[in-house]
Amino acid sequence: MERLKLYGFNNLTKALSFNIYDVCYAETSAEQQAYIEYIDEQYNADRLTEILRHVTDMIGAHVLNISKQDYDPQGASVTCLIAEQQLARYGSDTLVAHLDKSHVTVHTYPEFHPDNHLATFRVDIDVATCGEITPLSTLDYLISSFDSDVITMDYRVRGFTRDLHGQKVYCDHVIHSIQDYVSSNTLAQYDVEDMNMPQANLFHTRMRLKSLALENYVFDMDLTKVSPLKREQMLATLQVEMEEIFNGTGGIR
Repeated sequence: MERLKLYGFNNLTKALSFNIYDVCYAETSAEQQAYIEYIDEQYNADRLTEILRHVTDMIGAHVLNISKQDYDPQGASVTCLIAEQQLARYGSDTLVAHLDKSHVTVHTYPEFHPDNHLATFRVDIDVATCGEITPLSTLDYLISSFDSDVITMDYRVRGFTRDLHGQKVYCDHVIHSIQDYVSSNTLAQYDVEDMNMPQANLFHTRMRLKSLALENYVFDMDLTKVSPLKREQMLATLQVEMEEIFNGTGGIR
């Protein structure tokens, strides 16, 4: 497809908000705490930084600055300021055009409650770019980088730029759904729903894993010692949790 010719700099802002949920069945407080500690170590600030660096490489941007932090008792955050054009160096100075709205952030939220048998891990990733590049090409990589049971994604193109004739351009690439940018192999593993407002260049997609294998959702538990009825109950509990997260129900609204 021929690239749209614009006048001056492309100042459209493209923002992707990507939320991933991983659920674990942890019956005792010790199991819940062990899961949280595992997640906190598995997705610490250093590991998250590696993921964001790869995302930046995939969209053809350049990292200018990284700020990262692990939290007590749990959780981590990383923020990358990025430039979307090749850096131009003059002596000891670096000049970059139009980078003030370009960044990648990730925050983690491990949590559990002693009154139920579940522990949940949430990852929030936000990629904001202005210019020609779009973060949509990173979706398959991000999904595969985490244990993604439930996923919600929002994509918004904001502002306008102009073509060579001075006409406003509100979106410089074709998009009907976020699903257009997720591989068919990935989509086949999930139930997927869209809620889009294309007239506002606003797109929302949510995904829920179709098949659950119980052994992937227990932590420090020997399933050979668990009765078939108990295993069914555990699986049902996990399914209800994912259904509530997927639909945004099950709590105070």
